[in-house]
Amino acid sequence: MREQLPALIVVVPLLAALLSLFVSYISKILARWVAIAALLVAHLSAIGALVLVLREGAPWHYHFGAWEPPWGIEYVIDPLGGAMAVLISFVSLFVAIYSGGFSREFNWLKTGGYYTLFLLLTTGLLGMVVTGDVFNLYVFLEISSLAGYALIAFGGNRGTVAAFRYLLVGTIGASFYLLGIGYLYAITGSLNMVDLAELLPPLMTSPVFLMTVVMFIVGFGIKMAMFPLHGWQPDAYSYAHPAAAPLIAGVMGKVPAYAAIRYFFFIFAPTSLVVSKALTVMGWLAALGIIIGSIMAIAQKDFRRMLAYSSVAQIGYIVVGMAIGNMYGLIGAILHIVNHAFMKSTLFLVAGGVKWRTGENNIEKYAALCGKMPLTMAAFAVCALSMVGIPPTAGFFSKWYLILGAIEADLWIYIVVIVLSSLLNAIYFFRVIENIYMKERIEVREIRTSKPLELPLNMLVPIVVLGLGILVLGIFNESIVTQILQYAIPGGGF
Repeated sequence: MREQLPALIVVVPLLAALLSLFVSYISKILARWVAIAALLVAHLSAIGALVLVLREGAPWHYHFGAWEPPWGIEYVIDPLGGAMAVLISFVSLFVAIYSGGFSREFNWLKTGGYYTLFLLLTTGLLGMVVTGDVFNLYVFLEISSLAGYALIAFGGNRGTVAAFRYLLVGTIGASFYLLGIGYLYAITGSLNMVDLAELLPPLMTSPVFLMTVVMFIVGFGIKMAMFPLHGWQPDAYSYAHPAAAPLIAGVMGKVPAYAAIRYFFFIFAPTSLVVSKALTVMGWLAALGIIIGSIMAIAQKDFRRMLAYSSVAQIGYIVVGMAIGNMYGLIGAILHIVNHAFMKSTLFLVAGGVKWRTGENNIEKYAALCGKMPLTMAAFAVCALSMVGIPPTAGFFSKWYLILGAIEADLWIYIVVIVLSSLLNAIYFFRVIENIYMKERIEVREIRTSKPLELPLNMLVPIVVLGLGILVLGIFNESIVTQILQYAIPGGGF
């Protein structure tokens, strides 16, 4: 069984997705537990694979059907891909548990459809981080995208419009990425990532390679909502179904960012003129996006929309880390992928919990919610402090590594942007904290009460666990960096 761990990471949630409709027809509760069990197996498989890779000190190459690459498809588990698989499966598992509070209201068909799409989204994201084949990555990208469109449409009429807009823009992004793959295949004759890394260095001055890089910047830029290609994101995050929004907002945009890091630093040579210029352009756009996204977040009255614009800025931090390009910059970028997945997932869990209980999304209606939902609001406060970058929360340390990288690279403008954006973050998050803890209560009609608990346990536990996870990531950041992430960057280890 241990030899099949890389396959189990993807195959188990995929099989569960195929069974969800049938199981839901028998029992809605059983369908939910099948999804949770499948995600638990995927998570344990990801942990097992990552531990073995770190113990052996070498990437794990898993060949399907015993077909050797480049002819066959392989999965590759290395510290970067393995850590991402653990992250995706963990967040997905707890969001699936949380979803039970909403899925109780679905009929059997909608329940089965929801868990089918949820598991397909997770399958696609997991496949993207473990595959060693660039076309296979495209297939998983499309699986996750199609499932994501449908889950956004689950949010109602506004969600349907947002999903259609995302479908149009996302299809353009996927097409650019597919064209980039075509150009790579045209000049190398291979789709295997390891092969491409060996074949590309002498070809990186060709016009075809330049076109490839441009295609990937646009493709991945759209998929991860990098400024100014983020236009689809605010509506998609705001109007997605509250049960699925934590996974969509917290994880879905981070996996294309992972893929961009994989291409630019593992397959391409970041020291080549074309790649270094491309990263510089991306860095400047990201820096602009950090400021504009933060300013737009300040202007919002809807809590979910504030979080959506905040994500534009947070993706900018990841891209800035790529643009810095040294060890500290890449560690900061990867650490921020992990930290922001926890932070933004928790924030959307909180938003969904408040929506479930009160039906409200307006920040002003959050007044004195600390009395009604103390644990939920405490988790929000931890997330808010982390987003601003207050130690010992996780968000401080990823920003700290980015600043160290910028100092080493003598890129002081990025330091100014990071510090300024943290101040802007403080403005819009402390405004919410002020409403929650310092303003007098506004009478809000509660559409549900759940005494003696503020939320049902299946909703409250994921919020508390992920909120505590932000503190754990901050407190143990040194161990995470030295034992996992330093091996996840080129030149950092094996």
